[in-house]
Amino acid sequence: MSKLTFTPAVPTLTYERVVQQIEEAILSKEIKPGQHLPSERELMTQFSVSRPTVREALRVLQSQGLIASKPGGRSGPVVLPVSTDHLGRSFANLTRISSLSLDELVQFRIVLESSACQLAAVMHNDEQLAAMRDAVERMEVESSTGSDSFNRADLDFHAAVWEASHNSILRICGEAVAGAILQVMNDQMSHADNETREMKKVVSLDRAIFDAIEAGDPVAAGDAAKTAISSYFHKSLDEQGLLGVQALTEKR
Repeated sequence: MSKLTFTPAVPTLTYERVVQQIEEAILSKEIKPGQHLPSERELMTQFSVSRPTVREALRVLQSQGLIASKPGGRSGPVVLPVSTDHLGRSFANLTRISSLSLDELVQFRIVLESSACQLAAVMHNDEQLAAMRDAVERMEVESSTGSDSFNRADLDFHAAVWEASHNSILRICGEAVAGAILQVMNDQMSHADNETREMKKVVSLDRAIFDAIEAGDPVAAGDAAKTAISSYFHKSLDEQGLLGVQALTEKR
Protein backbone atom coordinates (compact mmCIF):
# COMPACT_ATOMS: atom_id res chain seq x y z
CA MET A 1 0.00 0.00 0.00
CA SER A 2 1.44 3.37 -1.02
CA LYS A 3 1.86 6.04 1.60
CA LEU A 4 -0.90 8.65 1.62
CA THR A 5 0.10 12.30 1.60
CA PHE A 6 -2.17 14.97 3.01
CA THR A 7 -1.87 18.73 2.81
CA PRO A 8 -2.12 20.86 5.95
CA ALA A 9 -5.67 21.57 7.11
CA VAL A 10 -6.71 25.18 6.64
CA PRO A 11 -8.84 26.59 9.46
CA THR A 12 -12.19 28.03 8.40
CA LEU A 13 -12.48 31.76 8.90
CA THR A 14 -14.98 32.71 11.59
CA TYR A 15 -17.16 34.80 9.27
CA GLU A 16 -17.47 31.80 6.92
CA ARG A 17 -19.03 29.75 9.73
CA VAL A 18 -21.52 32.56 10.31
CA VAL A 19 -22.32 32.68 6.59
CA GLN A 20 -22.78 28.91 6.48
CA GLN A 21 -25.32 28.84 9.32
CA ILE A 22 -27.37 31.77 8.08
CA GLU A 23 -27.25 30.49 4.50
CA GLU A 24 -28.51 27.08 5.61
CA ALA A 25 -31.34 28.68 7.59
CA ILE A 26 -32.42 30.68 4.51
CA LEU A 27 -32.16 27.83 2.00
CA SER A 28 -34.00 25.42 4.31
CA LYS A 29 -36.68 28.13 4.72
CA GLU A 30 -36.24 28.19 8.48
CA ILE A 31 -36.09 31.93 7.83
CA LYS A 32 -38.60 32.87 5.12
CA PRO A 33 -38.39 35.62 2.48
CA GLY A 34 -39.55 38.93 3.92
CA GLN A 35 -38.46 38.11 7.44
CA HIS A 36 -35.57 39.95 9.09
CA LEU A 37 -32.41 38.53 10.53
CA PRO A 38 -31.59 39.54 14.10
CA SER A 39 -29.78 42.85 14.54
CA GLU A 40 -25.99 43.00 14.34
CA ARG A 41 -25.80 43.15 18.14
CA GLU A 42 -27.99 40.07 18.51
CA LEU A 43 -25.98 38.19 15.90
CA MET A 44 -22.75 39.10 17.74
CA THR A 45 -24.21 37.61 20.91
CA GLN A 46 -25.63 34.47 19.31
CA PHE A 47 -22.46 33.65 17.36
CA SER A 48 -20.06 34.97 20.04
CA VAL A 49 -18.12 36.95 17.46
CA SER A 50 -17.06 40.55 16.90
CA ARG A 51 -19.01 43.19 14.97
CA PRO A 52 -16.51 43.17 12.04
CA THR A 53 -17.02 39.41 11.71
CA VAL A 54 -20.80 39.80 11.59
CA ARG A 55 -20.55 42.62 9.06
CA GLU A 56 -18.25 40.60 6.80
CA ALA A 57 -20.67 37.65 6.93
CA LEU A 58 -23.61 39.91 6.07
CA ARG A 59 -21.63 41.45 3.21
CA VAL A 60 -21.05 38.00 1.72
CA LEU A 61 -24.71 37.03 2.11
CA GLN A 62 -25.78 40.26 0.45
CA SER A 63 -23.39 39.68 -2.46
CA GLN A 64 -25.02 36.26 -2.89
CA GLY A 65 -28.42 37.92 -3.22
CA LEU A 66 -29.78 36.23 -0.09
CA ILE A 67 -30.34 39.34 2.05
CA ALA A 68 -30.71 43.09 1.67
CA SER A 69 -29.65 45.63 4.26
CA LYS A 70 -31.60 48.82 4.91
CA PRO A 71 -29.40 51.61 6.28
CA GLY A 72 -30.75 53.14 9.45
CA GLY A 73 -33.18 50.31 10.16
CA ARG A 74 -33.36 48.94 13.70
CA SER A 75 -33.99 45.36 12.62
CA GLY A 76 -31.52 43.15 10.80
CA PRO A 77 -31.29 42.65 7.04
CA VAL A 78 -34.37 41.36 5.24
CA VAL A 79 -34.27 37.90 3.68
CA LEU A 80 -34.86 37.93 -0.09
CA PRO A 81 -36.63 35.30 -2.19
CA VAL A 82 -34.09 32.84 -3.56
CA SER A 83 -33.54 33.88 -7.17
CA THR A 84 -31.80 32.31 -10.14
CA ASP A 85 -30.37 35.71 -11.13
CA HIS A 86 -27.32 35.33 -8.89
CA LEU A 87 -26.63 31.86 -10.27
CA GLY A 88 -26.83 33.34 -13.73
CA ARG A 89 -24.30 36.07 -12.92
CA SER A 90 -21.94 33.55 -11.30
CA PHE A 91 -22.12 31.19 -14.23
CA ALA A 92 -21.67 34.03 -16.71
CA ASN A 93 -18.48 35.03 -14.88
CA LEU A 94 -17.29 31.42 -14.93
CA THR A 95 -17.70 31.17 -18.70
CA ARG A 96 -15.55 34.26 -19.18
CA ILE A 97 -12.46 33.08 -17.29
CA SER A 98 -9.44 32.69 -19.51
CA SER A 99 -8.93 28.98 -18.76
CA LEU A 100 -12.12 28.04 -20.62
CA SER A 101 -11.50 27.53 -24.32
CA LEU A 102 -13.88 28.23 -27.19
CA ASP A 103 -13.87 24.47 -27.87
CA GLU A 104 -15.23 23.78 -24.38
CA LEU A 105 -17.86 26.51 -24.60
CA VAL A 106 -19.13 25.40 -28.01
CA GLN A 107 -19.29 21.77 -26.94
CA PHE A 108 -21.16 22.72 -23.78
CA ARG A 109 -23.56 24.88 -25.77
CA ILE A 110 -24.36 21.90 -28.01
CA VAL A 111 -25.29 19.86 -24.94
CA LEU A 112 -27.38 22.65 -23.43
CA GLU A 113 -29.16 23.95 -26.51
CA SER A 114 -29.98 20.57 -28.01
CA SER A 115 -31.54 19.59 -24.67
CA ALA A 116 -33.45 22.88 -24.47
CA CYS A 117 -34.80 22.40 -27.99
CA GLN A 118 -35.93 18.87 -27.20
CA LEU A 119 -37.81 20.12 -24.16
CA ALA A 120 -39.23 23.11 -26.05
CA ALA A 121 -40.69 20.76 -28.67
CA VAL A 122 -42.97 19.19 -26.08
CA MET A 123 -43.23 21.91 -23.40
CA HIS A 124 -43.86 25.12 -25.39
CA ASN A 125 -47.07 27.10 -25.21
CA ASP A 126 -48.73 29.13 -27.96
CA GLU A 127 -47.23 32.43 -26.78
CA GLN A 128 -43.68 31.05 -26.76
CA LEU A 129 -44.12 29.47 -30.18
CA ALA A 130 -45.42 32.79 -31.51
CA ALA A 131 -42.34 34.56 -30.11
CA MET A 132 -40.06 32.08 -31.90
CA ARG A 133 -41.97 32.47 -35.17
CA ASP A 134 -41.85 36.26 -34.95
CA ALA A 135 -38.08 36.22 -34.32
CA VAL A 136 -37.38 33.88 -37.27
CA GLU A 137 -39.55 35.97 -39.58
CA ARG A 138 -37.72 39.14 -38.51
CA MET A 139 -34.42 37.39 -39.19
CA GLU A 140 -35.62 36.50 -42.69
CA VAL A 141 -36.49 40.12 -43.39
CA GLU A 142 -33.30 41.55 -41.86
CA SER A 143 -31.04 39.06 -43.67
CA SER A 144 -31.85 40.82 -46.93
CA THR A 145 -30.96 44.28 -45.62
CA GLY A 146 -27.91 43.41 -43.50
CA SER A 147 -29.41 45.33 -40.61
CA ASP A 148 -27.98 45.22 -37.08
CA SER A 149 -31.47 44.16 -36.03
CA PHE A 150 -30.66 40.69 -37.38
CA ASN A 151 -28.53 39.86 -34.34
CA ARG A 152 -31.26 41.10 -32.02
CA ALA A 153 -33.84 38.88 -33.73
CA ASP A 154 -31.47 35.90 -33.52
CA LEU A 155 -30.97 36.46 -29.79
CA ASP A 156 -34.74 36.81 -29.33
CA PHE A 157 -35.30 33.48 -31.08
CA HIS A 158 -32.91 31.58 -28.83
CA ALA A 159 -34.23 33.35 -25.71
CA ALA A 160 -37.73 32.15 -26.65
CA VAL A 161 -36.43 28.60 -27.05
CA TRP A 162 -34.76 28.68 -23.63
CA GLU A 163 -37.99 30.01 -22.12
CA ALA A 164 -40.05 27.31 -23.84
CA SER A 165 -37.87 24.59 -22.35
CA HIS A 166 -39.37 25.46 -18.95
CA ASN A 167 -36.06 24.56 -17.33
CA SER A 168 -34.51 27.54 -15.58
CA ILE A 169 -31.13 25.86 -15.04
CA LEU A 170 -30.78 25.12 -18.75
CA ARG A 171 -31.85 28.69 -19.53
CA ILE A 172 -29.37 30.28 -17.12
CA CYS A 173 -26.42 28.16 -18.23
CA GLY A 174 -27.33 28.40 -21.91
CA GLU A 175 -27.68 32.16 -21.93
CA ALA A 176 -24.39 32.52 -20.04
CA VAL A 177 -22.52 30.34 -22.54
CA ALA A 178 -24.15 32.11 -25.49
CA GLY A 179 -23.12 35.46 -24.01
CA ALA A 180 -19.54 34.29 -23.52
CA ILE A 181 -19.12 33.39 -27.21
CA LEU A 182 -21.17 36.29 -28.56
CA GLN A 183 -18.04 38.22 -29.57
CA VAL A 184 -16.83 35.27 -31.64
CA MET A 185 -20.21 35.15 -33.37
CA ASN A 186 -20.16 38.87 -34.10
CA ASP A 187 -16.58 38.74 -35.42
CA GLN A 188 -17.37 35.80 -37.65
CA MET A 189 -20.41 37.56 -39.08
CA SER A 190 -18.59 40.87 -39.69
CA HIS A 191 -15.63 39.17 -41.40
CA ALA A 192 -17.71 36.89 -43.58
CA ASP A 193 -16.92 37.08 -47.32
CA ASN A 194 -20.63 37.49 -47.96
CA GLU A 195 -22.48 38.74 -44.88
CA THR A 196 -25.92 38.39 -46.47
CA ARG A 197 -25.22 34.77 -47.38
CA GLU A 198 -23.99 34.11 -43.84
CA MET A 199 -27.18 35.61 -42.41
CA LYS A 200 -29.36 33.50 -44.69
CA LYS A 201 -27.45 30.41 -43.54
CA VAL A 202 -28.20 31.27 -39.90
CA VAL A 203 -31.87 31.86 -40.75
CA SER A 204 -32.05 28.45 -42.43
CA LEU A 205 -30.53 26.75 -39.41
CA ASP A 206 -32.83 28.51 -36.96
CA ARG A 207 -35.85 27.85 -39.18
CA ALA A 208 -35.08 24.10 -39.03
CA ILE A 209 -35.06 24.29 -35.22
CA PHE A 210 -38.35 26.19 -35.21
CA ASP A 211 -40.06 23.80 -37.63
CA ALA A 212 -39.10 20.81 -35.46
CA ILE A 213 -40.32 22.52 -32.28
CA GLU A 214 -43.57 23.57 -33.97
CA ALA A 215 -44.07 19.95 -35.15
CA GLY A 216 -43.55 18.73 -31.59
CA ASP A 217 -40.63 16.52 -32.64
CA PRO A 218 -38.00 16.54 -29.85
CA VAL A 219 -35.50 14.32 -31.67
CA ALA A 220 -35.54 16.50 -34.80
CA ALA A 221 -35.37 19.65 -32.68
CA GLY A 222 -32.31 18.41 -30.79
CA ASP A 223 -30.59 17.30 -33.99
CA ALA A 224 -31.32 20.64 -35.67
CA ALA A 225 -29.76 22.51 -32.76
CA LYS A 226 -26.63 20.33 -32.88
CA THR A 227 -26.34 20.89 -36.62
CA ALA A 228 -26.81 24.64 -36.26
CA ILE A 229 -24.14 25.11 -33.59
CA SER A 230 -21.55 22.74 -35.07
CA SER A 231 -22.05 24.27 -38.53
CA TYR A 232 -21.73 27.84 -37.29
CA PHE A 233 -18.54 27.35 -35.26
CA HIS A 234 -16.87 24.74 -37.46
CA LYS A 235 -14.24 27.16 -38.79
CA SER A 236 -13.42 28.56 -35.35
CA LEU A 237 -12.48 25.29 -33.63
CA ASP A 238 -9.16 23.47 -33.55
CA GLU A 239 -8.75 19.78 -34.38
CA GLN A 240 -9.37 18.66 -30.80
CA GLY A 241 -12.48 20.81 -30.56
CA LEU A 242 -13.86 19.40 -33.80
CA LEU A 243 -13.38 15.85 -32.51
CA GLY A 244 -15.42 16.72 -29.45
CA VAL A 245 -18.16 18.33 -31.52
CA GLN A 246 -18.27 15.30 -33.81
CA ALA A 247 -18.72 13.01 -30.81
CA LEU A 248 -21.62 15.13 -29.55
CA THR A 249 -23.40 15.48 -32.89
CA GLU A 250 -22.89 12.00 -34.33
CA LYS A 251 -26.26 10.34 -34.93
CA ARG A 252 -26.80 7.09 -33.07
